[in-house]
Amino acid sequence: MVDTLTLAVDCGGGGIKAAVLDTSGTAHATPVRVPTPYPLPPELLVDTIAKIATDLPAAARVTVGLPGMIRSGVVVHTPHYITRSGPRSRVLPALLDAWRNFDMRAAVAQRLGLPALVLNDAEVHGAGVVAASGLELVITLGTGLGTAMFHGGRIAPHLEWSHAPVRRSLTYDQYIGEPERRRLGDGLWSRRVVSVVDGLRPVFLWDRLYIGGGNARCITPSALTRLGDDVVIVPNSAALVGGARAWDLPPSQ
Repeated sequence: MVDTLTLAVDCGGGGIKAAVLDTSGTAHATPVRVPTPYPLPPELLVDTIAKIATDLPAAARVTVGLPGMIRSGVVVHTPHYITRSGPRSRVLPALLDAWRNFDMRAAVAQRLGLPALVLNDAEVHGAGVVAASGLELVITLGTGLGTAMFHGGRIAPHLEWSHAPVRRSLTYDQYIGEPERRRLGDGLWSRRVVSVVDGLRPVFLWDRLYIGGGNARCITPSALTRLGDDVVIVPNSAALVGGARAWDLPPSQ
């Protein structure tokens, strides 16, 4: 039996990574990473994905993980790609209009000629690690805070609570995003991560919390011991592995 290969694309604020994986999550070539180009209208992102695909083995389907609010493959809002030069730079009104309600799934499917799945990037990350048992929350630490929730392996409706205030006028994004990690250093920043986890636990009462993203590796050992047995640190490679496994998730209700 021939295994189905998936082109998994993880679109971040600073880079776009891609790999071709089989259904077990094994890569069939070295993953490719390119800097995220700015300014970035939707068509340029689709072209960038198509160009990356030419450097990788042929796949039968494609999964794209995007930051922001994605519903049925349509971009409701994306935080980085509407800006002039990347995260926390000036928002360009023309890009804001271009991305609003852009059907990314249809565009990618047409451009690559493959069945496409487009989800929030944290949801794809979670697809690579969830056990499909109980309530599982996923947070990704990187440029900002990515979030996803699964119940019985099903993706729950996405909530951009990373934009909610956590302290004074700071949002969760701003409170534990990459700029604050650089400003504070890993020690003080890790204490903030622990504080966020402690604050969220009574809100979600999760069975398991997964922490991933590029900055998960920056959490200090002392902070890790304080997170609790219901918290699991997962590798950033889950963002690509999840691209293959997302096709097997139970349909959302």
